[in-house]
Amino acid sequence: MTASLTALVLTHNEQLHIERCIASLTSHVERIVVVDSGSIDRTVEIAKNSGAEVYSHPFRNYATQFNWGLENCAISTDWVMRIDADEFIDLQLAAELESQLPSAAQEINGFVVERRVKFLGKIIRFGGGVSPQFVLKIWRTGKGAVENRWMDEHTVLFEGSTAKLSGLLIDHNLKDFGFWVEKHNKYAAREAIDALNAEFQFFDEPASHKLSVDAKLKRAAKASVYARLPLFHRAIWYFLYRYLFRFGILDGTAGLVFHLMQGLWYRLLVDLRIKEARDLIRANGITAFKTLMEERYGFKI
Repeated sequence: MTASLTALVLTHNEQLHIERCIASLTSHVERIVVVDSGSIDRTVEIAKNSGAEVYSHPFRNYATQFNWGLENCAISTDWVMRIDADEFIDLQLAAELESQLPSAAQEINGFVVERRVKFLGKIIRFGGGVSPQFVLKIWRTGKGAVENRWMDEHTVLFEGSTAKLSGLLIDHNLKDFGFWVEKHNKYAAREAIDALNAEFQFFDEPASHKLSVDAKLKRAAKASVYARLPLFHRAIWYFLYRYLFRFGILDGTAGLVFHLMQGLWYRLLVDLRIKEARDLIRANGITAFKTLMEERYGFKI
């Protein structure tokens, strides 16, 4: 039995991942929709051969692309699921989709799932931050959307409450480490845009009261604690918090590398982007910063 659920996947050159993602969903969901942004590899071919419907739309950022999919892919199932191409669901979560969605109480408009990262061949179990992470990935059609941010965008519910599903959503990227570095370099630029938005008003901030409890706690900690700490120093403190106080050390070599790169190097990179942006804006104005973001990364703020 399949759930009345549409899984919506965004892709760009994901031939290594898309078949695995779709295969984990096929027998458990009614419909799989891929929104592709100009892949030049075999992503579209593989997705179609795997049973997905494929749409094409130019990419601006994740939030606008996903919300375009919600509005333009004629979704008529009871539920929608947000899943990345390099993610897949385990058998326990697949069974939960079939058993829990049809019987959900009327006041439940969304489901939170546990997401874990597989890095250097090992599931990261400790350290907090991004693995494990509890994320709102499934909601009733028409009852939610992705918030307007450039990075760390959460799903927001317009009304109702959430429940949790058992099982795991696993993030396991099969591309090489050079891709990981390049991806996080772009992530750092995106995060700098969000971090500086309160200061320079690039766009309207989303309403945080619509977030899930887990997302609210994460956003509040970031805004009220981390954002108030001095640039660069806070990255070191954050790494120590994850690696020692949240027991990231227990994941061995994979945990050490993961928290050094994602919890220290990446956070330092974000702070460098923030400092560069502030210096540029104060010297040449917001327009100069927006021009640089578009020329360097293709970001149209």
